Amino acid sequence: DSASNGFSFKGIKDYLDCYRSGKLTPSQVAKNIIAMLEDCDKSTPPLRAIVQWDQEQIMLMAEASTARYRNKCTLSYLDGIPVCLKEEFKVVPYHQRVGTVYLGTEPETEDSTVAKKLREAGAIIIGVSNMHELGTGSTGCNPNRYHKIPRNPYKPNHFTGGSSSGSAAAVAAGLCPVAIGTDGGGSVRIPASFCGVVGLKGTFGRISSHGSLPLSYSTVSVGPICTSVADAAIVYSILAEPDPLYPYGLKQPKATLSGMCTPDLKGLKLGVDWTFFKACDAEVLSICEKAVEHLQSLGASVVEVCLPEMEEVRVAHVICILSEMRDFLQPDFNKHFQEMNLDTRANLALASQFTALDYITANRQRTRSMRFLREIFTTVNCILTPAVACTAPRIYESDLLTGSSDLSFTVRSMRFMQLGNLTGIPGLVVPIGYSTAGLPISFQVMAKWWDEAVLLRIGLKLEQFRYQTKKPSIYYDILA
Repeated sequence: DSASNGFSFKGIKDYLDCYRSGKLTPSQVAKNIIAMLEDCDKSTPPLRAIVQWDQEQIMLMAEASTARYRNKCTLSYLDGIPVCLKEEFKVVPYHQRVGTVYLGTEPETEDSTVAKKLREAGAIIIGVSNMHELGTGSTGCNPNRYHKIPRNPYKPNHFTGGSSSGSAAAVAAGLCPVAIGTDGGGSVRIPASFCGVVGLKGTFGRISSHGSLPLSYSTVSVGPICTSVADAAIVYSILAEPDPLYPYGLKQPKATLSGMCTPDLKGLKLGVDWTFFKACDAEVLSICEKAVEHLQSLGASVVEVCLPEMEEVRVAHVICILSEMRDFLQPDFNKHFQEMNLDTRANLALASQFTALDYITANRQRTRSMRFLREIFTTVNCILTPAVACTAPRIYESDLLTGSSDLSFTVRSMRFMQLGNLTGIPGLVVPIGYSTAGLPISFQVMAKWWDEAVLLRIGLKLEQFRYQTKKPSIYYDILA
């Protein structure tokens, strides 16, 4: 619980307080959300965060939750909490379009593991959220007829970041305090950073991605986007466990939140590779350096580390993720090429130039990088970087019609993300301030495999660094 001055996002605790005190019921909250969903589609420009929703479905889940509160038999901390899932997941009865116009022609009849777990926890699924087509970009720009371009709640003429674009926009705009995304190249952490909310990419395999489209099977992790680190911890603790239907996570150690709420950071060693850390815009750097000092003031020590071969890591990650996507999407590329957005076509065409030799070499680099990290993590508890090297780029008129393809932006936006995706280590991004233009700036903490608890511990302290939270220009107060 934190004392706030001025604006603060409504989180899980605010919803639970309303429900437990009887001030509001989940059914009343659901009615508010339905009104807001209608409103944000009509606004100029439309928010386009949630791209499929069903009033009847929302009310059914809300009424069941209301009855549980009445009978004092709630299922979890997520009972009655509004959530959305990226369109990459199977969620009954929506279409799993994955940002395209040609996939998901029929409504889903069974849930992904994550959707199933959220239902079992009593959450109210308010719909599925917008995403960059097939997860192939980091802007969230998706001009096709089903999706359109989601808007950044802080500055509607700027991008949300991608590819879990609608998930971050929905949380920042107040439509729901929790959203689920997937992250193969920063797709949870980039939009969370650009939209000024918290994003957690779990260790590879930690949260089951069964029932999400397996676009890249070796780089993608599932994770929550929330308004606070505490909320991310709650969602993580409910979703993180082995799933018999998802072989990559079967051997994981038990997820814990141990030590998360210690009063200080004494005894923690924070690794920084300053050359790598400084490869970002001046505004981003200046606030991120101050955040490092803040963590030091709480008793942590900063240790200089060297992250070797980061350029090789970047290239290896691109080869791995694009080769796997190209392989999985081979039939789509042949059959639905004309229906894809231009930037998707370009990325998949580029991917078809990689050879088996490239892929093998990239995976050798992965093994090398994992070995380097193993050594680094014997001397430090985590690695600190800025989250994204720049703030959210602006949307131009032409983007609305033909989409956006800016490779130099893609490279910059993913710079601090790719190490975690290539090697599978977990990462947490936390908003720490704003640019002079009023766009959010975030900080990233990465830890060794399965050690999400230390990320959450440091994340809680990072939240205290930001002396104020600015209210997004598009914000719906569902509990008002």
